[in-house]
Amino acid sequence: MKNITVAVEDHVYRKAREAAARMDTSVSALVAGYLRSLDDEAKEAEFQRLLQDEIELRKQVHGFRAADNLSRDELYRRR
Repeated sequence: MKNITVAVEDHVYRKAREAAARMDTSVSALVAGYLRSLDDEAKEAEFQRLLQDEIELRKQVHGFRAADNLSRDELYRRR
């Protein structure tokens, strides 16, 4: 885990301390939670991108059915 130093205006820090107190946590925990949420958003965006890729790929695949697979006998006969 890394420590970081952040400079903010006094009134911003005061508001952050008040918010942290209401949530029974620290300003550091609030900032850490926010930074973690950025990573979560990136993961969600990547998931959505991959999901769209899958949808597009499925649109391109036509006429594939499980019944089109070779039977076990046909599969071993080909070897």
